Amino acid sequence: MEETEEKIEENPEEVSKVKEIEKSSFDKEKWNPKTGLGKKVKNGEITDLSFILDNGMKILEAEIVDTLMPNLSSDLLLIGQSKGKFGGGQRRVFKQTQKKTQEGNKPKFATIAVVGNQDGFVGIGYGKSKETVPAREKAIRKAKLNIIKIRRGSGSWEDRAIDPHSLPFAVKGKCGSVRMTLMPAPTGTGLKIQKECQKVLKLAGIKDVWSRTEGQTKSTINLIYACLDALKNLTRTRINPEDAEELHIVEGIAGVHHE
Repeated sequence: MEETEEKIEENPEEVSKVKEIEKSSFDKEKWNPKTGLGKKVKNGEITDLSFILDNGMKILEAEIVDTLMPNLSSDLLLIGQSKGKFGGGQRRVFKQTQKKTQEGNKPKFATIAVVGNQDGFVGIGYGKSKETVPAREKAIRKAKLNIIKIRRGSGSWEDRAIDPHSLPFAVKGKCGSVRMTLMPAPTGTGLKIQKECQKVLKLAGIKDVWSRTEGQTKSTINLIYACLDALKNLTRTRINPEDAEELHIVEGIAGVHHE
């Protein structure tokens, strides 16, 4: 059996309504939690998402994140490409793979979603299904289950603003052959990075950053996950209290919902 990669065109209006559909589909009153953590969240025993992440609790229900962070935004990343002459098709959010069998062609659609509150919390999820809508919903649900909090600060030597608009220090991430370095930048620089990684950093709450990449950077999926790995390494680095105060470092504690 042979697998071949093809492209797909989707309805732009359907993609633009991802955020509205996702928010309207959740009803806390109708939610019936199946895990112990979910029951504590619904009963009001846990009202802080940072508490869950700091204690290493495993989030197995996306409704937990919906309850504790109702202001969460979502977006789909362009990992596919539509049909076009001589490879000139436009980038699309759905990537189609097709398996040829004796019964005929069996297509599948894959997409990557990113969620965040633009204030220190971000998550990425990969979804694949036989149809586009289930793949999109699966990707958004997995992104919520994989949500993390990051550190932000003002680590550029050119600008020591009080507002944590950038990174506190340079950090590296990798995925496959891709190596990415994120570096703090002064206010007004913007996100000097690949467009899909810009969406990730924007939903994470980072406004200014420099970047450098190495390896097979045409692989968009590896590039996205290398960016995520770099963000994870921000919290893995130990920092002295004096440096944290000087660099105006804050962790993703803002935007948490309290009842």
